[in-house]
Amino acid sequence: MNSRLLNCLHFLRTHKKWLPLAFLALVLLTALAEFALLGLARRTFVFYADDGKTATVEERMIKRSSSREVNITRYVEETLLGPVSPGSLPLFPQETRLLSLLYRNGVLYADFSKDAALPPIESALLPDASAAGDVFSNLQILHSGIKRNFPYVKEQRFFIAGKAAYPGEFR
Repeated sequence: MNSRLLNCLHFLRTHKKWLPLAFLALVLLTALAEFALLGLARRTFVFYADDGKTATVEERMIKRSSSREVNITRYVEETLLGPVSPGSLPLFPQETRLLSLLYRNGVLYADFSKDAALPPIESALLPDASAAGDVFSNLQILHSGIKRNFPYVKEQRFFIAGKAAYPGEFR
């Protein structure tokens, strides 16, 4: 036992210049394994600042799936949850739900509950109520976020309670 310990100590003394590199390689392999096992993807979200005029960007790590449809669904649902950073306003009212989402041949179809047609309560309390909360502007921000995070989506069609919302605008 002592001879093995002495051999290890001798090896470490003679090759100590390689220790930092070996440690760095071990950390890199651990990080790659964690990334592969967790399956997270970095996504960016845009919300309004509390003044209602400027945009704020948030980055979140969202679980990845092998299905493009599931990845987009998770992104849209996170957007509907609203911002996590203080001083930011949501795009849609808190009650808004994603009723259905379908992605086929580069076209995304998303149907939201009827609450999506209303401005969020937080934006109605702003001094300039026209600054944030416009349904068309909110859908444009969602549209640009989907385009930025999922470049394979060529066209988007939004529906509110089953009725087309601004048909032809998000192509």
